[in-house]
Amino acid sequence: MAWRDTLPDVRGKLLPDEPLGPFTWFRVGGAAELLFLPADAEDLAAFLQALDPQVPVTVLGVGSNVIVRDGGVEGVVIRLAGRAFAGITTAGDTIIAGAGALDAMVAKASARAGLAGLEFYAGIPGTIGGALTMNAGCYGSETKDVLVSAWGLTRSGERIDYTVADFGYTYRHSEAPADILWIEAVYRGTPDDPAAVTARIGEITARRETTQPIREKTGGSTFKNPPGHSSWKLVDEAGWRGRLHAVTGGGAMFSELHSNFMINPGEATAADIEGLGETVRADVQSKRGVNLEWEIKRIGRPL
Repeated sequence: MAWRDTLPDVRGKLLPDEPLGPFTWFRVGGAAELLFLPADAEDLAAFLQALDPQVPVTVLGVGSNVIVRDGGVEGVVIRLAGRAFAGITTAGDTIIAGAGALDAMVAKASARAGLAGLEFYAGIPGTIGGALTMNAGCYGSETKDVLVSAWGLTRSGERIDYTVADFGYTYRHSEAPADILWIEAVYRGTPDDPAAVTARIGEITARRETTQPIREKTGGSTFKNPPGHSSWKLVDEAGWRGRLHAVTGGGAMFSELHSNFMINPGEATAADIEGLGETVRADVQSKRGVNLEWEIKRIGRPL
């Protein structure tokens, strides 16, 4: 590819034709034409400013809520890994977290600081960047409830600042442009006893461990809950709990433990996993007249 022959100098790592499956929880998918691991925000901004604007850019977080299709991802895939993007600091009732910080680590840091309100992040297996993008939430709380502001970089490498109101958050959705690469977020908690906050986090963690297949190769919640319905019930009632579905590989299934969680039981391909989701969507639409919307992000090209 001509654009790969004229890449700007970086302090981070540029990895051509890098397989992305190992970076995702499903452990499936093709390669990135180029994977970029920036050293820090300045390195990322300079790279974006110099990169041909026609080259597609995709951000990959911890890979917990994404299907990378088997044909790989065109252009540059950016992964915000390392300490430069995962810092968490607290001051007063404020928590500042890098986009690469794990949600669960932010919850624990808020507990140590005696700040309540972010306990629900202990139940979300992703990073802050992903939480900002989709208004991540669980157990009755959402990102919009505690977020103050965030900043990121545009596709052209320019800084952009958002207040929580600017996001236009609704259920699992943001009005912010999809191509913003979030760098850091500011949250506000409510002062509370650290032991009490830690106990609530423990309850959330225990509940998640007993109700979700967290030790499987999974992608978290597959579908958003339609108004007036629970996705897991719709999937279950349609007969898809534990039912293997194969397209090109060994097959995928919805977990016996939680029927809104797809799992790769061993040799699934991305086509198996996405194909299962689309088949179930069509089945539920046919049987119940309810449209299931994907919560899992799907990126890249099929084979």
